[in-house]
Amino acid sequence: MTVIDISPSVMQFLLAFIVVGPLLGAVAALLPAPPGLKGRNPDQAVLRHGVTVTGAVLIAAIVLAVGFDHDHPATMQATTDISWIPALDVRIHLGIDGISLPLLVLTALLTFLCALYSYFKPPAGPSPKAFVALVLVLESGTLATFAVLDLLLFFLAFEMVLIPMYFLINRWGGDQRQAAAWKFILYTLLGSVVMLLGLLLVGLKSGTFDMVALATDNGRGLTTSVQVIAVLAIGLGLAVKTPMWPLHSWLPDAHTAAPTVGSVLLAGVLLKMGTYGLVRILLPAAPDGMRTFAPYLAAFAVVGIVYGSLACLALARTGAKGDLKRLIAYSSVGHMGFVLLGIATMTPTGVNGALFANIAHGLITGLLFFLVGAVKDRYGTADLDTLAGATGAALYGRAPRLGALLAFAAVASLGLPGLAGFWGEMLTLFGAYSPAEGLSRPAFRTFMAIGAFGTLLTAAYMLIVVRRVCMGEHALPARTTPDASAPSAASAPDAPQPPATPGTPQTPATTPALAASPTPGTLQAPTTPGTLQAPPAPQLADVQPYEAAAWTPLVALTVLAGLWPAVLLGLTDPAVQKLLSGGKS
Repeated sequence: MTVIDISPSVMQFLLAFIVVGPLLGAVAALLPAPPGLKGRNPDQAVLRHGVTVTGAVLIAAIVLAVGFDHDHPATMQATTDISWIPALDVRIHLGIDGISLPLLVLTALLTFLCALYSYFKPPAGPSPKAFVALVLVLESGTLATFAVLDLLLFFLAFEMVLIPMYFLINRWGGDQRQAAAWKFILYTLLGSVVMLLGLLLVGLKSGTFDMVALATDNGRGLTTSVQVIAVLAIGLGLAVKTPMWPLHSWLPDAHTAAPTVGSVLLAGVLLKMGTYGLVRILLPAAPDGMRTFAPYLAAFAVVGIVYGSLACLALARTGAKGDLKRLIAYSSVGHMGFVLLGIATMTPTGVNGALFANIAHGLITGLLFFLVGAVKDRYGTADLDTLAGATGAALYGRAPRLGALLAFAAVASLGLPGLAGFWGEMLTLFGAYSPAEGLSRPAFRTFMAIGAFGTLLTAAYMLIVVRRVCMGEHALPARTTPDASAPSAASAPDAPQPPATPGTPQTPATTPALAASPTPGTLQAPTTPGTLQAPPAPQLADVQPYEAAAWTPLVALTVLAGLWPAVLLGLTDPAVQKLLSGGKS
C-alpha cells in the first residue's frame, strides 16, 4: 500500500537527490551569492540558503516516505545500481527499506530544524558561510550512510561526517572545544581504520561488497573464524560511534563543547550510524560471529546503562557543579546501551526494540539539547548548581513554557508510558528475556534485570534535574534576628538566596540572567514574621516563535510514536524478520 502512487524512476531520483542535494548545496553556500539573492545581510542570506536546501531535502524525504510501498517494507525500494569501480566490483548502489527509511526522515527533519534554529539564532563564531556548508556536508554523509548498499560506499559515507563535525566543534564550540574536537576525531578515526579492515575482509572473502547479496547469503560464504574476526574489527569501529562503554569517553567532552546545533545532530543522528551498521551489516552477513560476541556486547551494553545513569546522578547532586549538557551526554550512553542490548539478543523483538529506541532517542535527546541550549543562552551557563540556585521557582516561575517543555522531554527520556521512550526500552528487555537460540538464557535474563534497574536510575536523575532546574532549590531557613556580621548572600551567586534579614542591605545578584528587571506576575519567595520580603525574581524570555517552530515537530512526534508505535514497528518488523532469516521474507 502506498499513500500516493509514485513511479519507480521518480523514487530513484528522490533518493539520489536526498543524498547528493545537500552536497551541492554546500558547494553553493561557499560561492558568492547572485546579486538578487544577497539581500541586505550576506550572513542572513547564507543562513537562509541552508534553510532552503535542508527544507527541500526534508520535502523530498517526506514524499519518498509517502510513495514507499508500506505493504512490502522488507523489499529494497527506490534502488539505483550503477557500476563504479569494476575491478573491485564496487557499485553505486542505493536503496531504502523499513529499517533505513525512518532514519532517513529523522536525519532530514533534525537537520532542517537545526538550520531553521540557526537562521534566527546564528552560532557565535566565524562566518556563517562555512557553518552552513559544514552542516550540509554532514547531512549528506549521514543520509548516504543510511541509503547506500555497498560496503565501501558505506565506509566512505561513514567517514564523510567526521571532518564537518570536527570543525563544528572546533570553530563554533564553547570552552575546551579544541581538546574535545581532537578527542572526537582521534577516537572515531582509529575505530574507522579497524572497521575498514573488517569490511575489506568480508568483501574479499565473500566475493562481493553488495550488502543485499551479503544479507541474502547470511554468512554461508564465510567461515566461522572469518566471521568472528570481521565482527570484532567492524564492531569496534561501530562501537566507538555508538558509543559503547568503555569507548564512550569522547562523547561527553564533544557534547559539552559543541554548539547547540552540533549537539542536536551528534546525538540525534550521528550516534545512530553505529547501531545501524550493526543491524544492516553484521547481523545478516556474519550471524555466527555475532552469536559469539552477543553475550559480551550485551554485558558492555548493560554496564553502559548503569554507568551512564550513575554518572548522571553524580552530576545532578547538589554541589557537584555538574553541567546540564554533560549530563544529557552521559544519559545518551545509557540510552544507547538499550539499543545495543536489543541488537545483542538477535531476536526480532529485541532488534525492533533497538530500532525503535534509536528513533525515540533521536527525537527526545535532540529536543533536550535544543532546550538546554536555550536555557544556557538565557542564564549564561549550564551549571546545574547555578540554575537551581536561581530562585523564583526557577524555570516554572521565570519561563514557564520553557520549563514545561524541559520537564516533558525529561519524562519522555525516562521512558514514561505513552511517550516514545517507553516502547524501545520495553521491547529490548522483552528480547533479552528470551534471546535467540544458542545464547545463554540465564545470562540474558540477568542482563535484562540489570537493564530494568537502569530504568529506575534514569527516572531518578531525570526527576532530580526537573526538580532542581524547573522548580529550584528549597529556600534556606530565614533569620529572625538582625545579624550585621553575617555575610551577604549575594556574594555567592551560584547558591540559593535566603530571605534578607532586617537591617541587612540587599545586594543585586551577580548572575547575568538575574540582572534583568522584575516584571509583573513573577513568583515571590515566602516570608516569615520578622523578615523582609525577598526581591521578586526577574522573568526570563520564554519560548520564542522560532524556538516553538523548531521544537514542536519533535514534541508531536514523541507523542505520536508513544501513542501509535505500530506506525514505526510496521515498517521495521518485516525488514528485521527478513534480515534475521537470511533474506527470506
